Amino acid sequence: MNKKKLKSIDSRAPKRFHKEAVKKETLKLKLRLGDLQNLMYAEGKHALLIVLQGMDASGKDGVSKNVFENVNPMGCRVIPFKKPSELEMKHDFLWRIHANVPEKGMIHIFNRSHYEDVLIQRVHNWVDEKTIEQRFVHINNFEKLLLETGTTVLKFYLHVSKEEQLERLNERLSDKTKMWKHNDADLKEREFWNDYIKAYEDVFEKCSSAVEWNIIPSDQNWYKEYIIAKKVVETLEALKMKFPGLKTAS
Repeated sequence: MNKKKLKSIDSRAPKRFHKEAVKKETLKLKLRLGDLQNLMYAEGKHALLIVLQGMDASGKDGVSKNVFENVNPMGCRVIPFKKPSELEMKHDFLWRIHANVPEKGMIHIFNRSHYEDVLIQRVHNWVDEKTIEQRFVHINNFEKLLLETGTTVLKFYLHVSKEEQLERLNERLSDKTKMWKHNDADLKEREFWNDYIKAYEDVFEKCSSAVEWNIIPSDQNWYKEYIIAKKVVETLEALKMKFPGLKTAS
């Protein structure tokens, strides 16, 4: 496939989109998403895994909170993947991931994911290039396995500009409602911005054979949430789900 160059992709909404009109449409989509999730849970035949990746402050937490606010908590779970534990480090890199994929009827949202093992570990040279290439193969096979066993996978890269990221990180130093998110390491990681961009571009190229990536302009939250909500709704509608009928005694 052609290699995606992030610098050629705008991180802002196209000018034809207007904020207030888009927010109204997003509200309708979120209500529809709630209905579809209820249907998925009742039918119990499909599962949906949503992978959220992006630079620090790209808005992964906001997507989980806002796009899925009308979803019943019984049918949805958010899993944030942080630094692996000592136990997780004693297993293969997909061990902790596979344990958290959704069962039938459920939506699981990965806030970061198995892709950290070919991103941050690569940027900081914690593993060699041969291992990275092997992991690309394992990831593709893993995602293919999920698809073949009834799990739909959506992968979103939240494309935020370096300037917008800095503004958001600085907000965490001044806005008391966001201070809890501040981490000195986030500012330190900005020094590796170009390395991360290159690593992500390789991920888009090497890990799209089973599931394509959706690159979402994310400098404006209202547009980002609209595009993701629209994609999720369209994906669930395409499953042609139906409520099960009455269960009869055998």
